[in-house]
Amino acid sequence: MNKLKSAKTAAGNEIELLELKNAKYDKTVLIIGVFHGDEPDGEFLIRKYLENAKNYDGKNRLLVVPCLNPDGKALNRRTNGNGVDLNRNFPTKNWELSAADEYFGGKCAGSEIETDFICRIIDEFAPDAVLTLHEPYKIVNFDGPAAEIASKIAQITGYPVQKDIGYPTPGSFGTYCGVERNIPVITLELPEKEDKSVLWNANKGIFSYFADLF
Repeated sequence: MNKLKSAKTAAGNEIELLELKNAKYDKTVLIIGVFHGDEPDGEFLIRKYLENAKNYDGKNRLLVVPCLNPDGKALNRRTNGNGVDLNRNFPTKNWELSAADEYFGGKCAGSEIETDFICRIIDEFAPDAVLTLHEPYKIVNFDGPAAEIASKIAQITGYPVQKDIGYPTPGSFGTYCGVERNIPVITLELPEKEDKSVLWNANKGIFSYFADLF
């Protein structure tokens, strides 16, 4: 496992981009945890997988951001250290200035260090698919050409596929990457406050699936 990149947040916390690969690999898959600081279980799953992947033998390169929002995680809140919902801050065609509440998309699109970090990763590494880990709806959501992948993830986890999350998400990562760049994006919504062993057993197979996807 290699650390490819890092960035410092407004509060001085580190965001890491880690890499798992073999000498020869087919495709690149990006995995991101903790867009929202009060949704920490994605990082738990990622760290658990990395502990067990010391002899990684997948055919794809995995790029992993275990915790995109360490400032929000430290504060146990949805937004980052500047009070911005990172999943409303991406420079999409539908970004809009919103009320300064827990869904605040920032003073302008792409204003946040964390958002810029992900945008640069997308530009530099051009992933073939992306998995983001959220809570608490216990569903498999997707954007872009990812319907078949979503169906497979649903089979692994037992969570139903739900294409429409049920409310507008201007400036979301799914729109930025999946809709506007045509990259398959899976938003895996984990159940809230699930027992850790139950959570791991239900979801550990997703990492092996993405390691050998395509």
